[in-house]
Amino acid sequence: MSEATVKPQPGADAQPGLRSLMRAYETPSILKSAYQIATSIGLFLAACAAMYWSLHISYLLTAALSVPTAGLLVRVFIVQHDCGHGAFFRSRRLNDLLGGFCSLLTFTPYAFWRRQHGCHHSNWNNLDRREPGVDLYSTCATVSEYQALSPWGRFKYRAMRHPVIAHVIVPPLVFLFLYRVPFEAPKSWRRERRSVYLTNLALIAVLTTLMLLFGVWQVLLVHVPVVALTAVIGVGLFSLQHRYDDVVWARQDEWDVTTAALQGSSFFKLPRVLQWFTGNIGFHHVHHLSPRVPNYRLEACHNAIPALKAVKPLGWREGLKSIRLMLWDEAERQMVRFSDVRRNSAMQR
Repeated sequence: MSEATVKPQPGADAQPGLRSLMRAYETPSILKSAYQIATSIGLFLAACAAMYWSLHISYLLTAALSVPTAGLLVRVFIVQHDCGHGAFFRSRRLNDLLGGFCSLLTFTPYAFWRRQHGCHHSNWNNLDRREPGVDLYSTCATVSEYQALSPWGRFKYRAMRHPVIAHVIVPPLVFLFLYRVPFEAPKSWRRERRSVYLTNLALIAVLTTLMLLFGVWQVLLVHVPVVALTAVIGVGLFSLQHRYDDVVWARQDEWDVTTAALQGSSFFKLPRVLQWFTGNIGFHHVHHLSPRVPNYRLEACHNAIPALKAVKPLGWREGLKSIRLMLWDEAERQMVRFSDVRRNSAMQR
């Protein structure tokens, strides 16, 4: 970031009445929702069938098919995500039924994830309300907090956030194993805890049936790579939506929804095909300002409202650079890398 760059300051709502302008885009369309079910869940199940068929030809073909299949599972997760926000159907019951079904495909317990994700939407980019168990990938420490750690503490913090560990190794473990237990869930989350165990039982029933039909190794060779790759893609998207150059983090007395949405959530501009696979989630600033806007209306909402369209897009190059941005420098009001902190510390000695 150049010295001439002026960081936007948190404060009062940047655009009074902005959220009221977005209400016209919050109404779900039953036809568009049905179409998206067909082009996400329907195509995902067809892709899985193709992977099972390809096992009789070559596992190289199966592995190749896992890439578009994982892309479709990302799209399924976006449907589950919209259901969790009550945005996919007008009926809460329909949202919950479809979200619960999607959870069997994404390996993500619907009610448990919805409660955790709701906490994220209450506190994102708020330095005084960070919850590491809830925001595994969108939270961050400040430079002063990191420097206050012991040498061993700093090593552990850096190691867990190394790109290979954080973005390749850990995400599949989260979706395949960590979501099998109600981690970081208070005892008061009875319904959410129950959803974890009910989802596990349903997954056991589904996977056992598939294994009886196709074989144990065949099921593992199809579904484990797909879920693992989906987790890597999803976590990568989630992390850069709140940790990138020019992002704004704020203390509670400065934090407000509009500023946090427009300056604390990225507009990740993707090629059209990837935008389709990711369910328009690149329009994350729009989503955070109004989570009730269905994913298939995020782009139209963005294009229709000048204040949303004015948000600077994040491109591929900036997105890749963001992987290394792990700490918030409160003095400079910007995200920094571990190497920046070491360099500054060395210069001050």
